[in-house]
Amino acid sequence: MNDRMMAGVCCLTWVLMVMGSAVSAGTPKKGDWPMWGGSPDRNMISDEKEGIPAKWDVEAGRNLLWKAPLGSQTYGNPVIADGRIFVGTNNTAERRPGIKGDKGVIMCFDEKRGTFLWQATHDKLPTGRVNDWPEQGICSSPAVVGDRLYYVSNRCELVCADVKGMTDGNDGPYKDEKYTEPQDGDFIWVLDMIEELDAFPHNLATSSPVVVGDLVFVLTSNGVDEGHLVMPTPDAPAFVAVNRKTGDVVWTRNDPGKNTLHGQWSSPSYAVIDGTPQAIFAGGDGWCYSYKPENGELLWKFDLNPKKSRWVLGGRGTRNNIIATPVIVDKYVYLCVGQDPEHGEGPGHFFCIDATKRGDITSSGSVWHVGGDNFHRSMSSAAVKDGLCYAADLSGFFYCFDAKTGKPYWKHDTYAAIWASPTVIGDLVMLGTEDGEVHVFRHGKEKKLLATNDLGSSVYTTPVAANGVLYITSRNTLFAIKDGAKLARDPS
Repeated sequence: MNDRMMAGVCCLTWVLMVMGSAVSAGTPKKGDWPMWGGSPDRNMISDEKEGIPAKWDVEAGRNLLWKAPLGSQTYGNPVIADGRIFVGTNNTAERRPGIKGDKGVIMCFDEKRGTFLWQATHDKLPTGRVNDWPEQGICSSPAVVGDRLYYVSNRCELVCADVKGMTDGNDGPYKDEKYTEPQDGDFIWVLDMIEELDAFPHNLATSSPVVVGDLVFVLTSNGVDEGHLVMPTPDAPAFVAVNRKTGDVVWTRNDPGKNTLHGQWSSPSYAVIDGTPQAIFAGGDGWCYSYKPENGELLWKFDLNPKKSRWVLGGRGTRNNIIATPVIVDKYVYLCVGQDPEHGEGPGHFFCIDATKRGDITSSGSVWHVGGDNFHRSMSSAAVKDGLCYAADLSGFFYCFDAKTGKPYWKHDTYAAIWASPTVIGDLVMLGTEDGEVHVFRHGKEKKLLATNDLGSSVYTTPVAANGVLYITSRNTLFAIKDGAKLARDPS
């Protein structure tokens, strides 16, 4: 155990007290939306009802409160906390005069007016697309706790930053920021997972952290080399727990190891399940793992691929890795498999897993499963409410299942690729597509499409409701949508 790991151990007693008192998994959220999925269980359901319309028109400005330009490619989901909105994107908007070229950035906006406040800027890695794909920006969605936000940069750094940026000066103790004007980011600590953990992110580090008590959980995105044949650092950690106050590593796991198929682009989740705190990790080997949050001890693991499945270079095989985020509701974990979208479509698998079992639960832990022709490769996370489970696949199909049995209630063809995840807001179910449309359905066992709203460019992210306003990022724009609003001005 190195010095950084030892320094993190002192917080664990207090952490366990916090973890043991956490709310049950699957509880709807209201108010701020401070992380990917809204809360550590990652179940994207919201109790926001007032002010959230089913229909809007961004061209005419109907039900549009404001809009703000982002970079040219945006994969980070909006996070809303204490009057601020944070979004990961790239630097083509050049919000910071004098900072030119391809960078990864986190932009911060004022929640009510959409005014740009500051941005954290991260230079590209010199190794190029094998570790840091051009123009992708920052795909990680921050997690906000108090006056700190946590995210993974395009440089495979776990970053703790001040929510106010440099607008109130350089707080430190980190003092090595390259960009230090008032509209720049202020880093509190930075854990370089390449330098300190020997991680080798394949194409891009993308994980969105989850914070519980004094621990930050995150994936390192450790993967294969540019030739897709060799893992340069198979023994490097795949999953880490870090002290959120100091940046010290508390524990690490590397269960996928040399069995990693391609990369590791999922995000962790957390919940107290049947009285037991669990940190859930979807691995690059196609297995889902659960650990004791305080020390990383394995609780259970589950293989989401058939035992006879085989990985073939370029995605032509039958074995898939995991890109979606595990979603926890009551004692169940909902999760699917998929691949890099460049590998195209193919048979996938979607599981409901009983998280109360222990050990290798591949044979005993499946509550229900759909796959093959009934569910294709997917990058999307599920949303579960009132006994209904909503899920989507890359092929463009949107499904509603019985959350306890897997019985299909309805299926909808969006006729476009789906990278985004569904969300349930009050009695509305929303899903974005690569064609730039957001489909809105009535929540229920019978399919009822209420509207198809065109945002003008691809929607790779998930709509978020916070404090009576709907926020959606398209490929290049952040929209704030509210019932009865009429765009009065563009804060850009």
